[in-house]
Amino acid sequence: MSALVLKKGASRRSAYDLKNPLSDTIETHTLAVLVDNEAGVLARVIGLFSGRGYNIESLTVAEVDHLGHLSRITIVTTGTPQVIEQIKAQLARIVPVHDVHDLTVEGASVERELAMLKVAGTGEKRVEAMRLAGIFRAAVVDTTLESFVFEITGTPEKIDAFVDLMRPLGLSEIARTGVAAMSRGT
Repeated sequence: MSALVLKKGASRRSAYDLKNPLSDTIETHTLAVLVDNEAGVLARVIGLFSGRGYNIESLTVAEVDHLGHLSRITIVTTGTPQVIEQIKAQLARIVPVHDVHDLTVEGASVERELAMLKVAGTGEKRVEAMRLAGIFRAAVVDTTLESFVFEITGTPEKIDAFVDLMRPLGLSEIARTGVAAMSRGT
């Protein structure tokens, strides 16, 4: 048998102890979770996140199968790759959960969000708000002599850009639905 001789100051650590430099990277993932549409299911899913200190960036829920009483929960969350894997595994273990998909890693997906913005202003600011709304394809869904309510759909980044441009023009209120997402293709 040969003995392993370590140089002075050398570590006895295993290669398994070496950290992956990407493992500490915070990533944003969109999860699609198919669940039974019954009382308490959403509370259990949210409880998993809050109980472990995971953050939810966006959350949308709607019934997608009336006959089968199934709802789809779309969750946008952030964490290291290990945390995301842990979230998916723990979600899959909740009894009324039928399916968990990580749309971020499973291939191309489409994300959309709806927002309504109230912009109060007169004169040039009002004209500029209308011009920008046209560029972003935002619809006017309500108007008074002092304000507009715009409806805009698109990626969260598109909505963020529109919000940033409306702030100096008199943005007074925002309502956002959260992300709805679906994988592309078959």
